[in-house]
Amino acid sequence: MKFRSKLAIAAVAGMVALSSGVQAQEMKFWRIGTGGAGGTYFPIGGLIANAISSPPGSRSCAKGGTCGVPGLVAIAVSTNASVANMNAIHAGQLDAGLAGAQSVTQGYNGQGKFVGNKKDKVRVIANLYPEDMHLVLPKGVQLQSLQDLNGKRVGVAAAGSGTQVSVRMILKHYGIKAKEHELNLGQSVQRIADGQIDAFFYAGGTPFAALIQLGSTKGFNLYKFSDAERKAINGIIPYYVDSNIAAGTYENIKTDTPTIAVNGQLVTSIDQPTDLVYGITKALWSKKTRGLLDKGHAKGKAIRLETALKGVLIPLHPGAEKFYKEKGMIK
Repeated sequence: MKFRSKLAIAAVAGMVALSSGVQAQEMKFWRIGTGGAGGTYFPIGGLIANAISSPPGSRSCAKGGTCGVPGLVAIAVSTNASVANMNAIHAGQLDAGLAGAQSVTQGYNGQGKFVGNKKDKVRVIANLYPEDMHLVLPKGVQLQSLQDLNGKRVGVAAAGSGTQVSVRMILKHYGIKAKEHELNLGQSVQRIADGQIDAFFYAGGTPFAALIQLGSTKGFNLYKFSDAERKAINGIIPYYVDSNIAAGTYENIKTDTPTIAVNGQLVTSIDQPTDLVYGITKALWSKKTRGLLDKGHAKGKAIRLETALKGVLIPLHPGAEKFYKEKGMIK
């Protein structure tokens, strides 16, 4: 699997200049697969990587330093998101990753895009936040229904993404024959700005940095899914539930946008050591991490301990399970 060259390396810049060979031997790198650099997985993955890292020589949590796992250096890697992350984690090419609940559950059970190709080594660390489906249109363009996409040039998200799997299920359900373009978020935004596509889908935690920029330059519209469409989509993809992109989430969108959303989750492999994942889970829900999440990204505020097990339909990693048992969240 090839990753893009952009890496978010969690920790202070000087951590690679270790003072001794002993320290270097103690350092453990941990790769977290995220998504495209213009989406939400990438910055959220970077925040999580920073929170769970504690490079050799770092100040201790008690002394105001990181509250991560001693010796751990977590790295947020930009990938093609959910499906790609599930594949890579199962294959041992990534240590962890972010993925939508649909991809996580279907991957573990060998369903949907994973038929005959189960990813049953994958385990959940935590449920994170809802990912809203965006159907982005050029400024001034509106659709009466999803059927209006018939014959249009439509971005269906990147190959290997959970969004693309869901979008194709939606288009098939409505019998829509669109001219499909496999594009990541950055490419989708550029193509719609240049008039090369008529619309694009992308699911993720709001707001997308790439859309904020598009709103301040060319502008764009968001499609409002009807009650009937949301109900139908929930029927064919139960992981997607009613949601809303609030007015003002993007400065140029002044009204609420009814949509659908699926939860994003942090997952790893059963092959990861129990003690390590316990420490990572504990660090993820520390008071220090709470501050990083609240200040680091608008969607970080939605990552809450009280919803850490919401919508989790596959086994937890034993290390995460140990933590939640200690918290009294499971028996």
